[in-house]
Amino acid sequence: MRVLAVNAGSSSLKLVLLDGDDVVAHEHLERWEGEPEPIRRFLDEHGADAIGHRVVHGGNRIVTATVADDDVVDYLASLTELAPLHQPRALGGLRTARSIAPGTPSVVCVDTAFHAGLPPAAATYALPREWNRKWSLRRYGFHGLSHSYAVVRGADLTGLPPRQGRVLSCHLGAGASMAAVRDGRCADTTMGFTPEEGLVMNTRSGTVDPGLIGYLINTKGVAPQELFDVLAKRSGLAGLSGTSGDLRDVLTARSEGDGDAAVAFDVYRRSLVRYAGAMVAVLGGLDLLVFTGGTGEHQPPVRAAVCEALSFAGAALDPERNEAASGDADITAVGAPVRTAVVQAREDLEIARQTRAAVRARRS
Repeated sequence: MRVLAVNAGSSSLKLVLLDGDDVVAHEHLERWEGEPEPIRRFLDEHGADAIGHRVVHGGNRIVTATVADDDVVDYLASLTELAPLHQPRALGGLRTARSIAPGTPSVVCVDTAFHAGLPPAAATYALPREWNRKWSLRRYGFHGLSHSYAVVRGADLTGLPPRQGRVLSCHLGAGASMAAVRDGRCADTTMGFTPEEGLVMNTRSGTVDPGLIGYLINTKGVAPQELFDVLAKRSGLAGLSGTSGDLRDVLTARSEGDGDAAVAFDVYRRSLVRYAGAMVAVLGGLDLLVFTGGTGEHQPPVRAAVCEALSFAGAALDPERNEAASGDADITAVGAPVRTAVVQAREDLEIARQTRAAVRARRS
């Protein structure tokens, strides 16, 4: 079954046609405004047996890869407020594909599905139970497609049994999250109801004191919409350093003696360490540590910082392997009881796997 994986980002579009794990054709548009022509052209040229779409938020109803119909599309659209940068783009790609190729099944593969089985203690916010039930308030978690692939691929790279043991998956990029995975199931994660919670990110603040939000709105007169825009787009590494927020720019400024950039990196590193320690505590130890995403794949100092902090749990990397890592790599130090791997982010492969499973289940 040849699957077209459609990954519509907040401003980009990635199209990858896969036959098994082999890439048959691909296209990456850095700037995509939602126009249907790129998808139409790709399908006209290459065709596909099924189309899989990455969707950020599946709410409490879409908890596995699902063949899309009108009801599914309408429900996903109702969640737009929870992921306003990504949900409309994904829906644009989904609607376009269904219109262009109505006879080809379109499958929604949601990032939140990987975390749908979180134990109640991890998923539940300490809010009035009536609110939680009425408005489906819970920790949904994100980057699920990436975490799902990285956990299995990391085990394969390091010779561990797949979907067994205690794994800390670190998806570190412009957006970043960690997932504590036990025997293939997510036990805890750093993002929550929206992708704003958790780690310090490129432009997102991550978790902040809710009392601080109330103070800025009620005492300092910051408009709520302005505040939430700042927390999502003008905070994190960008807000602290005055740079773009790309970690490469922060590290360059830091090396040139910029004090704000140095503080920004220290805050970022402390955030990683704090959450990594918490995830390991939830798991009760660690067997495998996996890094993926742009920063996770390409920044040896970040990997080294996390491993050093987790040395108490047995994590240790080989400095030469860490510096030389390119693509998928085992960077574990000789004799370390915890395996450490770098995994190239391949959400397209996970989308294709889930799409095939959903289509086959629908036909059976």
